Amino acid sequence: MLRPKTCFLLSNVTRLVRRFSTSKWNRSEELNVHRDSADNNCSTPFEFTEANMLRLAAIIQNYPEGAQRSAVGAAMDIVQRQIGWIPISAMHKVAELLQMPRMRVYEWATFYTMNKRHFRGKFHVKVCVTTPCMLRGSDIILGAVEEATCCCAGSLSNDGMFGVDIVQCQGACANAPVLVVNDDYYEDLNVCDVHNIIQTLRCGGIPPFGPQNGRYSCEPCGGPTCLCENPPPPGFGLQPALYGPC
Repeated sequence: MLRPKTCFLLSNVTRLVRRFSTSKWNRSEELNVHRDSADNNCSTPFEFTEANMLRLAAIIQNYPEGAQRSAVGAAMDIVQRQIGWIPISAMHKVAELLQMPRMRVYEWATFYTMNKRHFRGKFHVKVCVTTPCMLRGSDIILGAVEEATCCCAGSLSNDGMFGVDIVQCQGACANAPVLVVNDDYYEDLNVCDVHNIIQTLRCGGIPPFGPQNGRYSCEPCGGPTCLCENPPPPGFGLQPALYGPC
């Protein structure tokens, strides 16, 4: 008589199981496969500028002879700062300069997500949707970004000026919600802030980065709550016996 009752209880427990909410999966071969395209192939023109060649040479000198490949991360960053992304022809150039197999450069490019292997616009707008930003309205911020840039997440605007991507933690959780444009952080955002930032960029200006609500850094929104007074002088609280001779 106990077995049927036990089975009934277990079946009820199974029905009560609920899935947790998770972010949308983005399936893409881009993470580990290169496909030649009209603008990204072995014949895509790329050469380091003279200034960037000097920068790369100075970085390579930081490593012992035979260990030039240790500069691959810096070399890839220089490529991306020069043209905004890293085509496969640039990877071949890096492999040639650092005297390393091309496969090792491919491995670096596909492992680290900061390497942009497709052009993501003059201004790469990254909207954080991790838990702190989500609780502070990142979905509304993302919608405002898509509206202001006329560009859906994961795509490029028609004029090539903006690329929008959804990203995970940007490391500024105390200032959520956050978006990053290229290397600049914009924090404590609301919808009006988003439109002002995008419009300023579109007009050729540089919007002031950092918190947008008047905060200096990540102090409480209501102002500092501790360390508000001048620190005590040297010797404060010491026993008289510990003072030196007068």
